[in-house]
Amino acid sequence: MDLASAKAIITGGASGLGLATAKRVIDAGGYAALLDINEELGAKSAAALGKRAVFIKTDVSSEDNVKSSVASAAKFMGGVTLAVNCAGILLPARVVGREGPLATESFNRTIQINLIGSFNVTKEVAFLMQKNEPNADGERGLIVSTASIAAFEGQIGQAAYSASKGGIVGMMLPIAREVARFGIRVNTIAPGIFMTPMMAGLPEEVQQSLGAQVPFPPRLGRPEEYADLVCHMYGNTMINGEVVRLDGAIRMQPK
Repeated sequence: MDLASAKAIITGGASGLGLATAKRVIDAGGYAALLDINEELGAKSAAALGKRAVFIKTDVSSEDNVKSSVASAAKFMGGVTLAVNCAGILLPARVVGREGPLATESFNRTIQINLIGSFNVTKEVAFLMQKNEPNADGERGLIVSTASIAAFEGQIGQAAYSASKGGIVGMMLPIAREVARFGIRVNTIAPGIFMTPMMAGLPEEVQQSLGAQVPFPPRLGRPEEYADLVCHMYGNTMINGEVVRLDGAIRMQPK
């Protein structure tokens, strides 16, 4: 598929990985709908991207909210050919901490936003994509979800986060197999340590220390590098049902 005609729904699109992806789509000539909970930042980011971008305030954990947001995005863009799930949270906490066991409510919140949120968007956009006119390869759309290397090497304090990201990896293949009959591809990217707004809040020395743990390149990943991979997946029809680690060969230690 050609990025110049892409119509992209991007959750977590107000900043970080999502915003970098939206910028790439817009720069190529496509459309982007930024779905994010942060209204102020989302509106500012969409305005900076121009007339082919729109911001829609969305709580991805709410099925009804996602339904209405996806419908509004599709109306603005005249359809949907790409969906990228970047919305997510990290609430580090030990299962058994100094003050007792981790509250199930905290664990559930991470699952609801990271995993259920990705599922909510995936099913809604797949329903719309199946109605697209297929290209010469019979292709109608691409869905990319964001996992994490924590899905494979979760650290102490990441039980909820790792479970949510592992769930994204686990649901990807059966969904890819199911929607293949519609010409819809489904992939997952598992980033390593990237420069996101959450990471940007850390002291410079901490950022450099984390980056130095990456075998090569020994630095934090750049959001633009994530966007590059999404765009390559969009144009390469054979990439389907895959989890791609984007991590500079790092393997996380227990803590």
